[in-house]
Amino acid sequence: MKPYQIAMALALAGAAGLLVFGDNAPVSDIAEPVQRAERQAAADTPAARSGRREDDKSAAGQAIIMRLIPRAELVGEAGDPAFGAGEGLFQGQNWNPPPPAPTAAQQAAANAAPPPPVAPPVPYNYFGKAVQDGAWEVYLARGDKTYVVRSQSVIDGAYRVERIVPPLLTLTYLPLNQVQQINIGAID
Repeated sequence: MKPYQIAMALALAGAAGLLVFGDNAPVSDIAEPVQRAERQAAADTPAARSGRREDDKSAAGQAIIMRLIPRAELVGEAGDPAFGAGEGLFQGQNWNPPPPAPTAAQQAAANAAPPPPVAPPVPYNYFGKAVQDGAWEVYLARGDKTYVVRSQSVIDGAYRVERIVPPLLTLTYLPLNQVQQINIGAID
């Protein structure tokens, strides 16, 4: 065994011996506070009786109990707007620099009317085309659904095919009446 292991074993044996052979009798006496001589002498002085302190050395030895400050005065009440804003004792700390002041162009852009609504991107993928009886058919897909569209057909109630002239398929987004195009490639 190593020396520190021997020392630990001896310490364990000593602790076990104290546990077994130590005094286990419960003490039922109540300890009374002790009146110290220096406090008694300080309390008997005329300055202490009048409520004034004689000097800082004698005051440092005495325990001073100050009055309690109500919680609402320290941190506010739970319903208080200042309490939720992080004011008072638990005030938050923000180390970020303040944002720069907006320029005149930014203020004008913020005060300008919002832009008009725009049609969403075309949700259909092109994967083929064919000529059927002299008219073009285009094959579109959306998710797992396939569409065969011709001129003037309506897709999902939101898009109408205006014309099919390779290399473009022209659609109209019906809710906003905006025209969009899909590249379908040149004539094969």
